[in-house]
Amino acid sequence: MPAPPRHVAIIMDGNGRWATSRGLPRTAGHTVGERALVDVVEGAAEIGIRYLTVFSFSTENWSRPPSEVRFLMALFRRMLRARRDALHAQGVRFRWLGRISELPPQLVTEIEAAERLTAGNTGLTLAVCLNYGGRSELVDAARRIAEAAAAGSLDPDALDSQTVARYLYAPDLPDVDLFIRSAGEQRISNFLLWQCAYAEFVFVDAPWPDFDRRHLRQAVATYASRNRTFGTVHDPQARA
Repeated sequence: MPAPPRHVAIIMDGNGRWATSRGLPRTAGHTVGERALVDVVEGAAEIGIRYLTVFSFSTENWSRPPSEVRFLMALFRRMLRARRDALHAQGVRFRWLGRISELPPQLVTEIEAAERLTAGNTGLTLAVCLNYGGRSELVDAARRIAEAAAAGSLDPDALDSQTVARYLYAPDLPDVDLFIRSAGEQRISNFLLWQCAYAEFVFVDAPWPDFDRRHLRQAVATYASRNRTFGTVHDPQARA
């Protein structure tokens, strides 16, 4: 059996549309989407995936109706408080990626508590992108690199891709192997722009509330069927 992807990234799309199609408020889709995430986290651990990064709230999502934004912030806070002990018991390490200064203080408290509790775990790493944007991450990295160069601790002539990677929000996370988006959309939507340079993309029609570990397994099987060359030429005759 082929080795599973080391790092899987998922855009959990379609919560609002799922709810609207059923005559429910958009917030109902987000609530059901939480259960989908729990199932996918458990499924990822079963498969042997080491890193799972999910896109939960982008820097652009602040433009949504204020009532929906307030609901989401409260949902994230309640979810972290309710789920962190179970994640810890399963050996999951929780990470957060994004700009923290714009988040509600109560949510920041829960994020920091979950990270502290699970910091020593060695199982699946669950990274949640909250108030995250790929361009914002690169801008923040560039700013920190410029500051280091101005302070004399970084030689601009020595700057390379590995240097840039060290200034990302979570430099310890490896590049993404498999990128999944639910709900049929086929866009990257400003998600992990640097880390997805050589990712394999799989787009799933099911909206996120209907997504479960079976869809994850199917996406992993599709990934296993791909030939990843990383820009080189794979010649089957070379081994002959």
